[in-house]
Amino acid sequence: MKPFTTHTGKVAVLNRANVDTDQIIPKQFLKRIEKTGYGRFAFFDWRYLPDGSENPDFELNHENNKGASILLAGENFGCGSSREHAPWALSDYGFQVILAPSYADIFHQNCLKNGILPIALDQSVLDLIRQKSFVEGYELKIDLQKQKILDNEGLSQDFSVDPYWKDMLLHGKDEIDLTLNYGENISKYEDTRKATFL
Repeated sequence: MKPFTTHTGKVAVLNRANVDTDQIIPKQFLKRIEKTGYGRFAFFDWRYLPDGSENPDFELNHENNKGASILLAGENFGCGSSREHAPWALSDYGFQVILAPSYADIFHQNCLKNGILPIALDQSVLDLIRQKSFVEGYELKIDLQKQKILDNEGLSQDFSVDPYWKDMLLHGKDEIDLTLNYGENISKYEDTRKATFL
């Protein structure tokens, strides 16, 4: 994964509560074996009309949300099944940060494991950011090292993140990378097991 230190981007608002992983990436697209290419299927049932054209009523299809890399969502975002494809789809769509009042636990973990930073904020702060996001050119800066959300209009909001995941994101590591740090020890252990079974 790429290290996450700071990110500045446009905010897209999906002001819906209890958005489940089947809405983020519908089940019919889970047959792929790659981790990439899911972005075009993200929010498929809301995003497209039956004829395949974009649904003009879906929030993320609005012109002011195009090109956004920060998603502002409602409470309990990512509920439902534990599919890891959901953060894959969001990442491939272009989102690197999610702001919401709360998340489903497994989805929250899956985001962190796949390089997306999910931040939980009070609803009052989210409401303020949502109002500002409709102004053309509005952007947020997410500083993971300082654990701050900033804008050019004086917003400076602290956020919390687990120290373990903060370190992993800052260094662009996943749990496979962490395991590989012990490659020499693993090899030694495997050598002793081979001798046991000879």
